[in-house]
Amino acid sequence: MKALILIATFLFSGLMVSATETQIMIRAKARDAKFIGSSLGGAHIIIRNKVNGQILSEGNTTGSTGNTDLIMKTTKTRETSITDSQTAGFLASIDISEPTFVSIEVVSPFNNKQAQVAVSTEFWLIPGKHILGDGIILEIPGFIIDILKPRTHQYIALNTIKGEPFLFQANIVMMCGCVIDKGGVWNSDEIEVKGILKKDGKYLKDVNLSLISTNLFEGNDLLNNPGNYELTVYAYHEKSGNTGVDKVNYVIYE
Repeated sequence: MKALILIATFLFSGLMVSATETQIMIRAKARDAKFIGSSLGGAHIIIRNKVNGQILSEGNTTGSTGNTDLIMKTTKTRETSITDSQTAGFLASIDISEPTFVSIEVVSPFNNKQAQVAVSTEFWLIPGKHILGDGIILEIPGFIIDILKPRTHQYIALNTIKGEPFLFQANIVMMCGCVIDKGGVWNSDEIEVKGILKKDGKYLKDVNLSLISTNLFEGNDLLNNPGNYELTVYAYHEKSGNTGVDKVNYVIYE
């Protein structure tokens, strides 16, 4: 019996020793922009064993959005790196004893629920064969849009706005938090921003929004009737295919 116990102990310890630490660098990069890091609250990373669904590692990307010139302006070849030591990422350390098929899911931006996008990929992870440097980069499409005016479920007296331009206002940034400005790297002149207005559930009109300062878009129109209103603001960039939407409901009463 003692011999059997010793053999079992030896075999078990051998299995434990055979598990090898394997590191993977995971990064989330906004489409047509930079990396998603600490300044935006990070992108949430989940690594799972595809066979049984077990979560092998989980966490948020941290670090900077990266070097703008390197990412957006430098001519790239096959071996060109677009990250440096400060660029945001999530370094996972996983112990595996055999090649393991894994899935990686990225949810971003983690702290902006209305703009969240989930993207994923799958690949084989080999024991002790680290994936570092630029690592695995997943692209996050879209814009983050926050409607500032009117506020959610705001009640507005008709006599305070009748005959006066009613202001619509939205803050819009890239999915990495990078700024949108006139003539900038992310040029507001190339982005269509529009509000779709409904009254009592029926389409009413479109409202154009234009940049008035960094990231801030405004438009206005006359609203002369009481009702339940819904404003949908969208941004669209034809060159990259980036889109984004936010919605707000408000009430105009007599």
